[in-house]
Amino acid sequence: MFLDKHVKDLLIPLKDCATTHVDKPLREAINELRTVFCETETGKCTEAGHRTSLVLDDNENLVGILDFQYILEIMIPEIAGSLSQKLPSLGVSIAFAEGGAPELDDANQRLKQRVTKNAETKVGEIMLKLRGKNATTDMTLVDALKIMYRNKITVLPVYENDTLVGILRDSDLFLATANILSE
Repeated sequence: MFLDKHVKDLLIPLKDCATTHVDKPLREAINELRTVFCETETGKCTEAGHRTSLVLDDNENLVGILDFQYILEIMIPEIAGSLSQKLPSLGVSIAFAEGGAPELDDANQRLKQRVTKNAETKVGEIMLKLRGKNATTDMTLVDALKIMYRNKITVLPVYENDTLVGILRDSDLFLATANILSE
């Protein structure tokens, strides 16, 4: 049953996690993350893949997490703003947006240029820093879920004796909770 389980029962081992370096450009981190999210040999991507990358420093210490949301906000910043912020960043006026799309190819080209430029941002500049947001292998799943919920994070680093051993994902906790219905 869910209430009897501990983090060690559901953790994803570190060897199975995507990792990147704090000084790498976002472009490289995206390619590394795509490798663990997709079945690269078939080109098929599924929801079961990892959606986050652990960010390591020069000493291989975990210093942050990079996920799809942070990546998209940097690559396409207009998705995080209001409509009045989105249109100018696309090179589109409100009159254009209301009137037609003869300049759409230009707007798409500018988007491609922005994405390419933003992909050179260093991972350390955009990652979620993880001060105090972690779990231990002997912690209950409920306690781990509380940490994730309170900190609005989808991945929780898991430590054993001060050594990073893996992660706990919200998707794994969801599935464990859903399994209660079939017990």
